[in-house]
Amino acid sequence: MRVLEKIGLVLEGGGMRGVYTGGVLEFFLEKNITFPYVVGVSAGACNAASYISRQYGRNKAVTIGYADHPEYISVKRLIRSGELFNMDLIFNQIPNSEIPFDYNVFFNSNQHFYVGTTDCHTGETIYYEKQELGDQLNKILRASSSLPLVAPVVEHDERVLLDGGLSDPIPINHSLDFGNEKHIIVLTQCEGYLKKPAKRGMWYFNRKYRDYPGLLEIVKKRSIVYNQALEQVAELERQGKAFVFRPDHLQDVTRLERKKDRLEALYEHGYKQASEKYEELVSFLMK
Repeated sequence: MRVLEKIGLVLEGGGMRGVYTGGVLEFFLEKNITFPYVVGVSAGACNAASYISRQYGRNKAVTIGYADHPEYISVKRLIRSGELFNMDLIFNQIPNSEIPFDYNVFFNSNQHFYVGTTDCHTGETIYYEKQELGDQLNKILRASSSLPLVAPVVEHDERVLLDGGLSDPIPINHSLDFGNEKHIIVLTQCEGYLKKPAKRGMWYFNRKYRDYPGLLEIVKKRSIVYNQALEQVAELERQGKAFVFRPDHLQDVTRLERKKDRLEALYEHGYKQASEKYEELVSFLMK
């Protein structure tokens, strides 16, 4: 399929639920469906990178393939260094040696790709476009995927960054601001999901991040921001401006899931759903 104009691919995060997105994008690769603009946060951004580098099967290999790796998720590491996921493994060893990322194809792609991060001081979403990143790509993907309490902050260009999904969980506004007229949106929660305000452990969160007022404020409003984004997505659907993929079920996959059978099932669900909706998607794109 030819590269389409003024159409944006918008990818939500969701931790290990992002394997659903990986399945959808794998189908896109097989059908040679490319979009001129891609924006993602957290797991959505990580999945997008392998989609843009056109590496078939890579998202499955680096998520499901490593899910039960003893160094991938470690409570001992969290207690010792404040890092639940092994970020060096994920954003250095895997892409640079174990399952090499194709930087050449990625950076030579004519697709615009934006990675969303959250500025801890201001609470605003900071986006980085792939062409400006160079050898900082993995650092920014890491920042976009760094959830508070389970990952250290990432310092970059005098900013202190964390997960982009905190401030802009479904980055549809960036796609709109770019001038896109249609949007393919991949969500990682089922129809009817609404985020509830965080209450448990907020006293500790407020103490740990007391030097980052922007972060505290955005986390306080996170459920409101997320639910408003869902309303915006629904309105764009009603207007015929958005085509939305969302899982019918999560196969019991949680944000920190390690069971490969569950992850595999959710990945295959994403792939199958994209396959089943292919004709409908093509019709939407060609209108």
